Amino acid sequence: MTEDATPICSAKGCRAPAVWVLAWNNPKLHTPERRKTWLACEEHREHLAHFLGVRGFLKDVVALTEWEAPGGPGGPAGPEGGAGSAADR
Repeated sequence: MTEDATPICSAKGCRAPAVWVLAWNNPKLHTPERRKTWLACEEHREHLAHFLGVRGFLKDVVALTEWEAPGGPGGPAGPEGGAGSAADR
């Protein structure tokens, strides 16, 4: 992603700016420490978290600013994640 790109919500069809990171892991496919990520706007945070939660995939919900901060979970020195669209998974 380029410096000027605004992260958008991963909910299908949503183009709103993302403000939350939903870190998840499918234990049948990923090692326990692996974290994939979906991004969420305020409107879709609960829906996406519920979708992942009922499957036992949701590991954490973090503000995007905290996630990207140096030393934060997704910032420099944080774990790798695969941000993408909920429709892609």
